Amino acid sequence: MKARRICYWAATALLAFGLFAGGVAYFSRPPVIVEGMRHLGYPLYITTILGFWKMLGALVLLAPRLPRLKEWVYAGAFFNMTGAVASHIFAGDPPVKYLWPLLFAVCAVASWALRPPGRVLGTLFGRGDGTAKEGGSVGRARLAGGAV
Repeated sequence: MKARRICYWAATALLAFGLFAGGVAYFSRPPVIVEGMRHLGYPLYITTILGFWKMLGALVLLAPRLPRLKEWVYAGAFFNMTGAVASHIFAGDPPVKYLWPLLFAVCAVASWALRPPGRVLGTLFGRGDGTAKEGGSVGRARLAGGAV
């Protein structure tokens, strides 16, 4: 159990660092970011939007509680990072250009999968009896006798 916790925090710390550092870079728009966005065909205003959400997401990941927001951060980080990988591949860039976003996408999946019970919103699948653990709308509806 201790190894799982260490792996969770390592993946979460790497992801939070990547999100926050990327957000700061997007906000400050150094030449390398501007050139990269132009190369990929994205408008520069997207850096402000992504920068804001990346920094906020990093803070949410590290904050206690907030399980619903954490779920959104994991999804957003995964979509953002895999979108970056796809953009570089479609632009014909070499693997070195998309290695970091790929690593951060893996960190997002690892952090999400290794979360301690206190940071989990609900279960992904039911308990086998047709109900879901707390937080699952299907389980609540069935437990309340409602139709699903």
